[in-house]
Amino acid sequence: MLLDYPGDLVEGRFKARLNRFLALVDVNGKETGVHVANSGRMRELLVPGYRVLLKPQPGEHRKTKFDLALVDLGTTLASADARLPNTLVEEALVQGHLDQFAEYPDVRREVTFGESRLDFMLESPAGRCYLETKSVTLVVDGVGLFPDAPTLRGAKHMHSLAEAVESGHRAAAIFVVQRDDCEAVATHDVADPVFGAALRDSFAAGVEVYAYSCRVTEKSITLSRNLPIHL
Repeated sequence: MLLDYPGDLVEGRFKARLNRFLALVDVNGKETGVHVANSGRMRELLVPGYRVLLKPQPGEHRKTKFDLALVDLGTTLASADARLPNTLVEEALVQGHLDQFAEYPDVRREVTFGESRLDFMLESPAGRCYLETKSVTLVVDGVGLFPDAPTLRGAKHMHSLAEAVESGHRAAAIFVVQRDDCEAVATHDVADPVFGAALRDSFAAGVEVYAYSCRVTEKSITLSRNLPIHL
């Protein structure tokens, strides 16, 4: 459940988000373009002047030299990379750290079911379990809220999980809050009532829902506490 960062994270100051996947960061007095691997709005993280940590990404094919890795919120660090929860969950599954899925020895990434490409399919002689992982960065009054922007794709994922249950499989949604100042997770119905309804419908159909916070340091990010879900 531990993902180590390299020792060469570079410090900067956030300036502006230019589009969904590109931000401007001051690095040693020079404005530098940085890749943002997160399509969410992240307005609570991407604040001008905030200290950020960047992961160098060498390579001639790259349009930017850095990925945005961490944001310093003063009281805690937050991971801004929406790709990390899948890696954390996969590592936890393979190492047997998620007790609720310990019976499945076979873990496969990105498997199609119905109209969706879901993050994981777990398999054992007893059957299959489909998983979809969601990255949470928005925390309000100790509650992690998902999503922070409308996501029709996310709602489709929930419907596909429900279809998996109806087909006789097990299915679950896992919310990973990429910070540690969170005590529960809830749907952000103000931002996206369609996703909230889809999650509640899938839960009623038998889809399991789990949530975890993360312990984030400048060296590593770890799945931390199991959090209650407010549906």
